[in-house]
Amino acid sequence: MIPTDEYSEKKQPMTPMRYQLNLFYLALSFFSRIPVPAGVQYSASLLNKSARYFSLVGIVLAVILAFCYWLLSAFLPTTVVIVCLLIISLLLTGAFHEDGLADTVDGIGGGLTVEKRLLIMKDSRIGAYGAVSIVMALLLKYSSLVVIADSSQFIASLLLGSALSRAIAASLIFDMAYVSASSGSKSKPLAEQQTGEELTLLLTVGALPLLLFPFTTIMLVIISMWIFRSGFKHWLNKRIGGYTGDCLGAAQQISELLIYLLIIASSNTNNLGALS
Repeated sequence: MIPTDEYSEKKQPMTPMRYQLNLFYLALSFFSRIPVPAGVQYSASLLNKSARYFSLVGIVLAVILAFCYWLLSAFLPTTVVIVCLLIISLLLTGAFHEDGLADTVDGIGGGLTVEKRLLIMKDSRIGAYGAVSIVMALLLKYSSLVVIADSSQFIASLLLGSALSRAIAASLIFDMAYVSASSGSKSKPLAEQQTGEELTLLLTVGALPLLLFPFTTIMLVIISMWIFRSGFKHWLNKRIGGYTGDCLGAAQQISELLIYLLIIASSNTNNLGALS
């Protein structure tokens, strides 16, 4: 039987296919500004289950950016196109993940106790740590994409960075405790743990773009992402005893940057090997 929410008596039951599509639309609406059909059903339970499609949302966003890159490249130089892509990306997501990065850095960097850190993270105002983190993250992303744009792996890199980073971030829900300074947090619907099947789907879709890369790059990314996830999980548990929605945004941003850097490092290593 398909799960329904507390308003189910006012809604039509969904077929299995429509149910999965509804979950995808929920994920798309939660993590982007892309319009979804008006009839999408919502509940905290449904939004929690939609986490299985977060990496697929990354694929959709990357495809849009790839199309914009193809279109703008015909008229503008690469450096200008990359700036445009960053702007388009921020508009598509509403700077959702960047906001999470800033709040996480502000809270954990500025608070001396767990309670203070969580309160700072909940504050809508941005501090010096958060502002610096956003600026540096955007600069590093710009620089990395400019370098990758000179290779034939640019579109594949967009797909991998966007999808796998969201898979890594959302996978933290699987084996971490949710913490918050308030029970009314906007991220509370995502606080339930995932099932093994949902985690498998999330990571499989996120890792699919790896098939577009050489074997050495695949192994480098997989090992590095496992190390990052383990280290970031340990760090969050030590600093705040779990994760918040902001921490997931920070994990996504850091993962995406690491993926781009790993692609560049792998490419440079391959080039040096060819020269020798």
